[in-house]
Amino acid sequence: MSKIRILIADDHDLVSEGLVARLNISENMEVCGEANNGITALEKAQSLKPDIIFLDISMPGMTGLEVAEKILAVSPNNKIIFLSVYDNPEYIHEALRIGAKGYLLKDISREEMTLAVSAVYNGGTYLGSKVAQAFDTQPNVDKSQNQYKLSEREKQVLAEIALGVTNKEIAEKLKISVRTVESHRLAIREKTGGGNAAALFKIANELGLV
Repeated sequence: MSKIRILIADDHDLVSEGLVARLNISENMEVCGEANNGITALEKAQSLKPDIIFLDISMPGMTGLEVAEKILAVSPNNKIIFLSVYDNPEYIHEALRIGAKGYLLKDISREEMTLAVSAVYNGGTYLGSKVAQAFDTQPNVDKSQNQYKLSEREKQVLAEIALGVTNKEIAEKLKISVRTVESHRLAIREKTGGGNAAALFKIANELGLV
């Protein structure tokens, strides 16, 4: 079984060393490259073609947000996870707007980090638990379960989507067909206006489903 190849871009050696040690412990993950500034991060992302790219927000040469925008402009399928000390909602919104698939704080546990990597690798979006709280910046929004008029089944499907579970896995878990899952997913998007995985994660979080 091939391992998930990860590029780490962070200008603090201690952080990078800690990340390498954490990720290389996992049997199905390996760090394939490191960068200590934005320009090198961009170059290595293009040359190494990693499965997952960990980016810090603040780096010399080019910020992580600028690096992500340049990477995704050329290769929109790249999977980027921001790992930062900043829980500023503006940074989180901008990271997800650009197309990042995850945003974690640097005090995250190894267990949650590996969970985030797996979720993003499998096509999902992952916000750390503290990040999800900071991301919720709309205090006047009605967060009741009836806000979007979702059925119970649609809520179940939305919760699984928010966790990065694939349509096939949702179908198996809920004992329904993949086509039915796809129909529920379409209905959820129409009712909530959630156009991408990050938006659906936020909605699921608002409704207390994750």
